[in-house]
Amino acid sequence: MTDTDHVPVGFTVAAADFYEDLENDNSRTFWTAHKDDYDTLVRRPMLALTAALADEFGAAKVFRPYRDVRFSADKTPYKTHQGAFVATEPATGYYVQIDASGLRVGAGWYDATAERKHRFRTAVDDTRKGAELERLLGRLTADGFELGGDRVKTQPRGWSAEHPRIELLRHNTLTLMRWYGTPEWMGTPGLATRVADDWRALTPLLDWHARHVG
Repeated sequence: MTDTDHVPVGFTVAAADFYEDLENDNSRTFWTAHKDDYDTLVRRPMLALTAALADEFGAAKVFRPYRDVRFSADKTPYKTHQGAFVATEPATGYYVQIDASGLRVGAGWYDATAERKHRFRTAVDDTRKGAELERLLGRLTADGFELGGDRVKTQPRGWSAEHPRIELLRHNTLTLMRWYGTPEWMGTPGLATRVADDWRALTPLLDWHARHVG
């Protein structure tokens, strides 16, 4: 028997409530008392969701709930969200998360070497490739995805502040994310359908990255 046997796909509002409580009391005492809630409300449904999506998108990494505090000033021991990631390239792929605010779904690249950042900016600088990315992002943001990612504050070194795509050139990383809150369908098998629809919509962005950067 596996962690996903007999577990329906879907997060209840209680999963978001669990993370709201954890934000208020991020302690080992709370975690120990509510570890079964985490397993039942969060971990097993996330495993069931990613298993339902695996045939089309690939196996997911479901992240551990424990924070790495070795090099952080914030010593709270537990993550206040549960994420899962399907890689299409290094540090690039599809993402889904449940936290106190509810569900979020997205894709993009969250880390990049200096070489990959240079290849990204070279592609953005190219008239055809850069315009293609602009069209993709325009369509996806119009559909409700929010553009995010780490960006330099001014222009990156070697690029003019007057570049027609300077806002894209500022990106070191780039993500598109949709926030859903806690809709009724989040607690049903329809959750897998919604996530799959979003990931399909975001696939052209990852394909662009694979062709020009990856």
